[in-house]
Amino acid sequence: GMVLQESVGAPRVSTAAGGGGDAAAGIQLSRLRWAVLLLFSSYSLCNAFQWIQYGSINNVFVRFYGVSAFAIDCLSMSYMLIYIPLLFPVAWLLDKRGLRLIALAGSALNAVGAWVKLGSLKPHLFPVTVLGQVICGLAQVFILGMPSRIASVWFGSQEVSTACSIAVFGNQLGIAAGFLVPPVLIPNVEDVEKLAYHISIMFFMTAGVASALFILIIIVFKEKPPNPPSRAQALIQSRPTEEYSYVQSILHLLRNANFLLLMVTYGLNVGCFYALSTLLNRMVIHHYPGEEVNAGRIGLTIVLSGMVGALISGIWLDKTKTYKQTTLVVYIMSLVGMIVYTFTLSLGHLWVVFVTAGLLGFFMTGYLPLGFEFAVELTYPESEGTSSGLLNVSAQIFGIVFTISQGQIMDSFGTMAGNLLLCSVLFLGTVMTAFIKADLRRQQANLENEQT
Repeated sequence: GMVLQESVGAPRVSTAAGGGGDAAAGIQLSRLRWAVLLLFSSYSLCNAFQWIQYGSINNVFVRFYGVSAFAIDCLSMSYMLIYIPLLFPVAWLLDKRGLRLIALAGSALNAVGAWVKLGSLKPHLFPVTVLGQVICGLAQVFILGMPSRIASVWFGSQEVSTACSIAVFGNQLGIAAGFLVPPVLIPNVEDVEKLAYHISIMFFMTAGVASALFILIIIVFKEKPPNPPSRAQALIQSRPTEEYSYVQSILHLLRNANFLLLMVTYGLNVGCFYALSTLLNRMVIHHYPGEEVNAGRIGLTIVLSGMVGALISGIWLDKTKTYKQTTLVVYIMSLVGMIVYTFTLSLGHLWVVFVTAGLLGFFMTGYLPLGFEFAVELTYPESEGTSSGLLNVSAQIFGIVFTISQGQIMDSFGTMAGNLLLCSVLFLGTVMTAFIKADLRRQQANLENEQT
């Protein structure tokens, strides 16, 4: 009772000896797919929470550890720096050893990093918290490239984009919690002992949740369903292993002009989101002193509205398959949202900032699963982990550049000048997106097999 047929009446032609067989044979959906997706989303959530938990109360940690604001920003940027050199080894592992090993490694490192942070509850122990954050950054390398792979391996062709959106959804929910929870748990008090106590509560809760999720991954998470969930996946699984070359796969991607354009535009958009998230506390506190809790709530608003945008995007793609048009519209609206946010931040009305930040988040964060799924379409039958990984490397590189650049511009010329930098970047990304050709190879493979 653990499987459901994807399409009633799908032909079940047995594989001929030495032949490729019918890709439609044995296509079934496993009910376990939702448990796998939920578990991945949960430990991705926990890891994303640990990414932004320092930045959302930047000023509090600056005082507790006696370091500069840039040093606390570097705790967030460490995630981005670690990802870049380790993408290819981890993507290679994903292709050679599969989903389960990567899930175990990601959830284990996430738990270890959370426990290490518990050893940094004294002002002179900042290097220990850096070590804990670096371990969590390692875990992130095993997480970010997984959504499109899990969606393709476990979900049918009519739900694959929705599944990818839900997988990304968990990461965004973690960022939302990272904006909301730290300002509530850790009040801005002068007493260092009280501050250490409140920080310890947050670190203990995180470590407990991360450990429980690791245990659940060991028990529940499986490599793949008993049967392929779609015709496109059946074709990939029927391909002999010796035909696949990891290096050749990367070279194919880097020769794909449409994918290269998408890689740059994805990096520009998501890099802006990373910079905005990391520096949000500093921006809001500059214009609204003493509003640490509301700065966290504004970050929460950006991410929650983005999660709604991501879910709607995924459902829309499954219904219409209009990847290019949807990506372009969402990109344009991200630019509009950034412009509106830039010119309303300093008006002196917090409620206006909440509204404009929500509008910006709906489109900017809603773009994340669109980029993943569009990349899979443009690069089929290459590995989803590799295409997603290259998109993420682009995002991390631009994220580091924009975070440092915007931080320096804010210090010298104010927050509006820093935000205008992001507006110009999003304008460039919008223009480049218009030049991407909608070469939907995965859709074509599914259609051809249906006709066959």
